[in-house]
Amino acid sequence: MQKRALTINSRGLNGELAVPGDKSISHRALMIGALSEGTTVIDHFLAGEDCLSTLRALQDLGVEIERKGEHVEVIGRGIAGLVEPAAPLQMNNSGTSTRLLMGILAGQSFTSQLVGDASLSRRPMKRVQGPLARLGAQIGLSEAGTLPATVVGHPLQGARVKLEVASAQVKSAVILAALQAQGSTTVSEPLPTRDHTERLLKAFGANLTVDRAANSITVTPGARLVGQEVLVPGDPSSAAFFLVAGAVIANSHLTVKDVCLNPTRTGLIRVLKKMGARLSIKETASGGEPLGDVTIQTSQLRAVTVTAKDVPDLIDELPLVALLAACADGVSEISGAGELRVKETDRIQTVAELLLQLGVDVEERPDGWRIVGRPNWQVQKPNLNSHGDHRLGMLAAVAALRSTTPLFLIDPDAVAVSYPSFFADLAKLGGA
Repeated sequence: MQKRALTINSRGLNGELAVPGDKSISHRALMIGALSEGTTVIDHFLAGEDCLSTLRALQDLGVEIERKGEHVEVIGRGIAGLVEPAAPLQMNNSGTSTRLLMGILAGQSFTSQLVGDASLSRRPMKRVQGPLARLGAQIGLSEAGTLPATVVGHPLQGARVKLEVASAQVKSAVILAALQAQGSTTVSEPLPTRDHTERLLKAFGANLTVDRAANSITVTPGARLVGQEVLVPGDPSSAAFFLVAGAVIANSHLTVKDVCLNPTRTGLIRVLKKMGARLSIKETASGGEPLGDVTIQTSQLRAVTVTAKDVPDLIDELPLVALLAACADGVSEISGAGELRVKETDRIQTVAELLLQLGVDVEERPDGWRIVGRPNWQVQKPNLNSHGDHRLGMLAAVAALRSTTPLFLIDPDAVAVSYPSFFADLAKLGGA
């Protein structure tokens, strides 16, 4: 397996950078464009492996899609216009593709099967099967509740669905299925999660009402979705790696431009401010999604406490919060993050293992970590492993910047899932 030497940096990271398009929005723009009438044009599309899995699956469902780099044109087939695929739909490592497509396929007029790689085939799918069943969806899973999934498409009935887990993917699957149901559907969640599906569907013409006080969304089917032009903002989960690097690497001063500032995605920025980071935001636009430029400088950080109520807005950034805690003054505690155990890896375990290799004082807990920050680490093992997890690979690269010991990353290509140009962009700021 490939191994990459990671960069040690004492000069600091400096300059400006625009990160790739948001992964969540790129997935959803493709899917909603496919269910619309007319052409949807997507710019600044994230051409990472996960989003390309969605693109290829939609093509297998009869959707005409043309892509030139970050520019994508989708010729929609309408809400009920998809066609039966000739073979199982290959999801590779994309949980978002899988769960959202289960919702879309549940109300179609054919049977389809979704399969994935070894990692995805270990991830839980009952959490979406159950809520979709409330609408009458017929979805078969393995005995373990995992892929392969067989979706027997047939007419759906609107329902009231109360989600037990705060998951934007599950919520979105129900919303997308509800577009095809007879009668209205209301889905409620225990805590607010990212709302890109709701924002995009409204822009495309869906009849959708959001009750923020009740954390619920009501979908009334029958509205005609019409193709739109979508400019995908920079992915805050990708920007997060540079913001954290800028905070913890000495002599750093950097700006990440045109980042999505949707309130459901700015949890890491709130944590950075709480820890005392020298950070400023300049909002540059506010259309379908607010966006702006985020500037950060090397900062003296203090310990932080993160609890379950904070988790939905920074679920993808929690490994980076652990790294911030390792660099901060004091003892940090992160809890309520059990969802991390069913990501591409068991991220509670793999992040703890990585930090221990770096010499960090970290205690793994069932739903998070207890971390004692210290200014210098004594590296225990120099070979860090991404375990095929894109976020773990990028976390290792950022952590290595402040090491005084040469480090290596096993399976660095995993970062291509969400950020193919990560190492090149890191080099632009002086991180190579």
